[in-house]
Amino acid sequence: MRQHGAVPSAVIFDFYGTLARWADTRAASYTTVFEAHGYTVEPAVLEGYFSRYDGVDHAEHSVSEEAYEAWVRWRLRDFATAAGVGDAHVEVVVEGLRATDQARMVAYPEAAATLESLRAAGLAVGVCSNWGWELDANLDEVGLLHLVDAAVTSARAGSRKPHPNIYTSSARSLDVDPREVVFVGDSWEPDVRGPRRAGMTAVHVWRAEDRPGQSPPPLEPGDHRVEELTGVLEILGL
Repeated sequence: MRQHGAVPSAVIFDFYGTLARWADTRAASYTTVFEAHGYTVEPAVLEGYFSRYDGVDHAEHSVSEEAYEAWVRWRLRDFATAAGVGDAHVEVVVEGLRATDQARMVAYPEAAATLESLRAAGLAVGVCSNWGWELDANLDEVGLLHLVDAAVTSARAGSRKPHPNIYTSSARSLDVDPREVVFVGDSWEPDVRGPRRAGMTAVHVWRAEDRPGQSPPPLEPGDHRVEELTGVLEILGL
């Protein structure tokens, strides 16, 4: 497979929804946190929170882990207020949401074998995620850290997918040209359209069991789609 005439030398994966998931989806749900405190968050408010900061440059908040954590909590307070949480309950809801962010995770069953096959074929393996400071710890928790050459998070890079800078940082972390990268992820703009604009080949992961009742966006020329990660090996001719 070639993109812009370049032979792939690296595969970069999104993390959540691509390599790993919450062990208990209900326990890791923001909706559950609101319900536990007597609030119902409207779907539009929830979706707005998760999409509002996509593509933003937040370098001023990424100068340290402490600065980034303060920004995260500011965002969660704003979210809680928008969801109708009263002032007296905002901080306890924020604590609950942050605890949810640290819930236990597990790798998808085929993730380790796929990464092992890519490395055996001589390809570099990276991770690029809209995630917090602690991604290495999460990769270790799910048993994948030793199979990853470099991991870049929005928290540390100072920008969130699909901002172009995070893709550049991810390619640089592996010492490869973006045109040599195959980017694999489950989110359409952050993991497909953004990487394509950066010159990468994109593979969209669509796990139907994770998206009941939904249909995937139509592929554009040059896009690829797989049902699970071993499909990436087939696309690469492995």
